[in-house]
Amino acid sequence: MATVIVVTNQKGGVGKTTTCAAFTGIFRSRGKSVLAIDMDPQGNLSFSLGTEDRGYTIHDVMTGNCDIRDAIKTTHICDVITSNILLSGSELELVSPKREFILREILKSVKDEYDYIIIDTPPALSILTINAYTAADDMIIPMTPEILSLQGIAQLRETVLAVKKYYNKRLNLRGILLTKYSKKLKLAQEVSEMVQIVADQLGTTVIDTRISVSAAVAEAPAHQEVITEYSPRCNASRDYIRVCEMLYPEIKLSENKDEPVLHK
Repeated sequence: MATVIVVTNQKGGVGKTTTCAAFTGIFRSRGKSVLAIDMDPQGNLSFSLGTEDRGYTIHDVMTGNCDIRDAIKTTHICDVITSNILLSGSELELVSPKREFILREILKSVKDEYDYIIIDTPPALSILTINAYTAADDMIIPMTPEILSLQGIAQLRETVLAVKKYYNKRLNLRGILLTKYSKKLKLAQEVSEMVQIVADQLGTTVIDTRISVSAAVAEAPAHQEVITEYSPRCNASRDYIRVCEMLYPEIKLSENKDEPVLHK
């Protein structure tokens, strides 16, 4: 049964897509089966993972135009359900009484086929993000060490608490992940201190490992590679691996570093 992970923040440009892509690459490198779902109409995760802009998308799946398996595309990184600009009309198209549960119901038919399902969300609090939160087991919240990014998380608080109360009591907030981090910047240190207050209000924590600022993070999508494959020795790649292994210790390599640890 797959663990469903949603990566979210109301603020754009905080590293949601990069985090999703990095996690898919790390999971796959450890022998895990992964399905990535792009819920952002901009389709950045779809592009980053090397999918072509054709065929069925998550919009078709959620509006009932196709079965979920018809929309799954296989890339050199993982299986992907892509997105495009049509998804931006979902707020008006998804009008059923239980529209917050559409994605959760759809995923039931494929959850046994994957170890992890990773959902990238749009930088907005819409019916798409509510569906992602309702379907998820775990939530990871990336943010940059900037005041506006911190404000975005504060605004996210009420939505997350409402989803946990009314739609998905099992939603586990795994932590706030600081991205594009540089110890040299005074603001980064100040925001790091303030974000703990917001984490406490959400009932979660700030993940100890910060994702270092790196030019390779911006370059990797242009080559349709995840950061851990494009530049495996850069600090950001090492940071993502540490975070992934900390949150999901079952993927850690065995002592000889050659074979994944096998779990029954």
